[in-house]
Amino acid sequence: MKYHFLPTAHKPLRVAVLVFALLLSACTRTPNDAPSEDPFEKINRPIYLFNAGFDTYLLRPVAVGYEFITPSFFRIGVSNFFDNLTYPVTIVNSFLQGKIAQGSQDTGRFLLNSTFGLAGVLDPATVVGLSYNDEDFGQTFSVWGVPQGPYLVLPLLGPSTITSAAGLLANSQVNPLLQWPASSVRSKLFIAWTVESRQTLLAIDDVVRESFDPYLFIRESYLQNRRFLIHDGKLPDGGFDNEFDSEFDNLEFTQPAPRASKP
Repeated sequence: MKYHFLPTAHKPLRVAVLVFALLLSACTRTPNDAPSEDPFEKINRPIYLFNAGFDTYLLRPVAVGYEFITPSFFRIGVSNFFDNLTYPVTIVNSFLQGKIAQGSQDTGRFLLNSTFGLAGVLDPATVVGLSYNDEDFGQTFSVWGVPQGPYLVLPLLGPSTITSAAGLLANSQVNPLLQWPASSVRSKLFIAWTVESRQTLLAIDDVVRESFDPYLFIRESYLQNRRFLIHDGKLPDGGFDNEFDSEFDNLEFTQPAPRASKP
């Protein structure tokens, strides 16, 4: 089981938020819930089952094997490398959202890790206080006032919304990995990126597998996680839209530092 079959910058922060969202959705939704944000559920569910089968029989076993044969320090280096290589997506969107100070910090982080960090394998930027941020065009469109629209499950790509799906296309245009000029190198990097991204989510597979309805579980956690990211962790009145708002709105989500703390 997985949440995005292609990598979308799955960081320790995102995994932490997703775990909390998963637990929260388990407490606040029932199988009979049918929120208006999922009018395409009859189409989404078959696509979800196809994605789940692809993950079960191919992607997850590869990710498990990757985790088994590689030491932790190697996986951290690979994760750092891909984080840095794809970080221009965050830089561009920080500026497009009007976050000039953050965009400048993101640029400094990218330059520092690309040079002194040996193409991003090391993460000196976090050590000196240039924290990792997670921005994409789906968030930018929301900041510009575009509604997220209905929930969608994309073939192989996993959970999304109409606006976030459009954002994926825009992201690809400024992602150096996806724009790499040599197709053979680009393909190999893309496969490695996908496996590394999937490996970071192995820790929460059991949580999803044990849920009453994994489809609902993933849908609710994805939508809540997107709200968290769009609002930079400062949820508006109503929080997660449930009776546990006050408890979860007071939670402080922080990124572990240094990055070597990542499992």
